[in-house]
Amino acid sequence: MANKASRLLVFRTMATPRWLSTSTATETEMATSTMSTKSNKNSLYHRLLTLGGKDATVADTLDEWEKEGKPFKRVQIIGSVKLLRKAKKYQHAIQIYDWMENSENKMNDADRAIRIDLLSKTEGVDSAEKYFNSLEGSAKTKKTYGALLNCYCKEKMLDKAIEIFEKMRELNFLSALNYNNMMSLYLSVGQPEKVRLLLKEMEENNIVADLYTYNQLMNIYAALNDIDAVEGVLEKMKTNKVKCDWFTYGNLATIYVNAGLIDKANAALQKLENMKNLHDWESFHTLITLYARVSNLSGVNRAWESLKSISPKPSTVSYVIMLLALSKLGDVGGLEKCFKEWESGCSTYDARVVNVILESHLNQNMIEEAESIYESMVKRGAGPNLRTLDLFTNFYLKRHQMDLALKYLEMGASKMKPEKKMWFPTDETVSIFLKYFEEERDVDRAEKFCSIMKKIGRLDPKVSDSLLGTQIAAGQSEPQMHQQMKDGTLDEP
Repeated sequence: MANKASRLLVFRTMATPRWLSTSTATETEMATSTMSTKSNKNSLYHRLLTLGGKDATVADTLDEWEKEGKPFKRVQIIGSVKLLRKAKKYQHAIQIYDWMENSENKMNDADRAIRIDLLSKTEGVDSAEKYFNSLEGSAKTKKTYGALLNCYCKEKMLDKAIEIFEKMRELNFLSALNYNNMMSLYLSVGQPEKVRLLLKEMEENNIVADLYTYNQLMNIYAALNDIDAVEGVLEKMKTNKVKCDWFTYGNLATIYVNAGLIDKANAALQKLENMKNLHDWESFHTLITLYARVSNLSGVNRAWESLKSISPKPSTVSYVIMLLALSKLGDVGGLEKCFKEWESGCSTYDARVVNVILESHLNQNMIEEAESIYESMVKRGAGPNLRTLDLFTNFYLKRHQMDLALKYLEMGASKMKPEKKMWFPTDETVSIFLKYFEEERDVDRAEKFCSIMKKIGRLDPKVSDSLLGTQIAAGQSEPQMHQQMKDGTLDEP
């Protein structure tokens, strides 16, 4: 889990089209509508949010709202779409557009662009593409083209993205947003050198680079191991009077950390920390995570106190990030204090938080303390998740306490859903088990392991062959073992 600390800072890998989250309503109207909608349990949005599964009828809810004679403004509908998308209720959001098309509420370019995005999320890019192709010529605008390009870029469909980008170039539809998406795509598919051509084209066509463009350009140069060029981007931003935001400094600090330039990383984080009116909790998560990566405990603690000053009751995610940072830095006292602080104030015992301190204790062979916390978690009604069981499985496995390792492996297997391909146990864990069986010729436990793996559909040829070798080495014949596998009796202890 400690490795995840360096990956918790999620940078913007794809440009975010503002017109995919708003419509013709002004920002002020939308903000007002959003606030009133979320706060009112009798609001249209609340009714839509509580519909349940994807088969719930949005159309009936909207029709019922109209029949009740309640105000029904376009800004309400679009505000509900925005909030449903934020809640990842994509199926319900797209049903609103289905209802709009079948009623007298007309769709505009922004609506159709958002619908393309929603179709891509709910039914796949092919469905989004089919909808786009069904639009009349006048509806194929800069926004709808841009929405489809965004879908291709997100799915790393390079050929189709290039094709539609060329078409948009012919139609003079290109904007900084579209270039940003293509830059992100080239970076994600390992072709950062293509970005320089795009940047040159933007300059030739007088398309003004925005803050996202510059942040992305920094990432491109970092991928090319050109730190001087990264710093040149900052100078260019100053020249063009583009003000850095907290994300820019976090992005720069990450680049420096990855390049081993710790002093420069600390300097960038100081600039981020000293920004005025810093109220975005993600910025504090960035500070905590990156200060931990440069082994700056005082920076981690300052960022945590600043976060709590704007959010007296930090979220579960915030506690996970802080605990991961303290664990990475080996601050056992701070880790215990932070965990107890969370534990005393939490309304729901969350395994994600518990797992961090469990891993810390297990790494230090503090098994009694780890088991005590585990028992406390179970007593408080928070069942262990797969990560919890993976921690204990590997702890006992690496100490050759195989009965306990198999116990937790079996508990994890019982949580698996046959219809879903899940990560538990990891390939590394399987390899450690197999190595043990090969070295120790432990036939009984090998058979139990085989039984567990068979139940979760993970008894692949590699595992079977390895276990077969264990059985043969223990004195059973190869034909006998193959017959047991065929009859399904190999898994009997």
